[in-house]
Amino acid sequence: MTIPALQEMKRTGRKIVGVVVYDFQMAQIVDRAGVDIVSAGDSVGVNLWGQHTDLDVTLDQMVLTCQAVRRGVKRALVSCDFPFGPLQQGGDATRQAAARLVDEGGADMVKLDGGSAYPEAVRAIVRAGIPVWGQFGITPHTAQRYGGMANAGPDLATQMKDQLLEEAKLLEECGVSLLDFTNSGPVAGAEVTRAVSIPVIGGLGGGPWLDGRIRSVFAAIGYLAAALDDQRERYANVAQVALNAIGAFAEDVRAGRQIRGAGPV
Repeated sequence: MTIPALQEMKRTGRKIVGVVVYDFQMAQIVDRAGVDIVSAGDSVGVNLWGQHTDLDVTLDQMVLTCQAVRRGVKRALVSCDFPFGPLQQGGDATRQAAARLVDEGGADMVKLDGGSAYPEAVRAIVRAGIPVWGQFGITPHTAQRYGGMANAGPDLATQMKDQLLEEAKLLEECGVSLLDFTNSGPVAGAEVTRAVSIPVIGGLGGGPWLDGRIRSVFAAIGYLAAALDDQRERYANVAQVALNAIGAFAEDVRAGRQIRGAGPV
């Protein structure tokens, strides 16, 4: 998969499939499933390591996460999220961080959240020959600009439609290859998708009005422990399967039976 191929998919109306993963094993699985983009996401801190917010993840941690994902992907395009910090420090720090994610992490492109507030930093990465996926909308990195996450969502995106449209056009002018419109909603999302020539993909708050969708695999397949207790619709409930399996393993051990998969005695 290549960036020109993704851009051709927009022109021909073929939807782009993106997933967020954090590890080698799952990267192999999603690549075999045929997704177009595998994103090493900064949500790794919250979902895998129990950190408080996505903003706690460091550049070193993102390099390590991207390396694991890169090793598992042969076909899809690999993107790596920028952690909070380098972009806010300006052009040199941004360019150096992007180079690390590509050179050390193995990313094919980097994803910047809130890049419209730092257009020169975005341009610096593009000039260095590193493809950029520009994330914007109502996100943890940008929520304060829109009054906080308590007010976030597609309804707010509709209210901020003109501003978000300007941000999308600015990012395209800066040379980004793709856009990730978070909490787009059908009004702002559809208008932005029509207004730019690059693909517009979205996760939370997105829909079929975009050129494609991206979803955390942990959320999609119910890997999170929270899936044991909530009623959200998912494509699977791996947490429940794991709970049942470990319970059966514990019963075999306590009953003095040989455990499954351990081989001959």
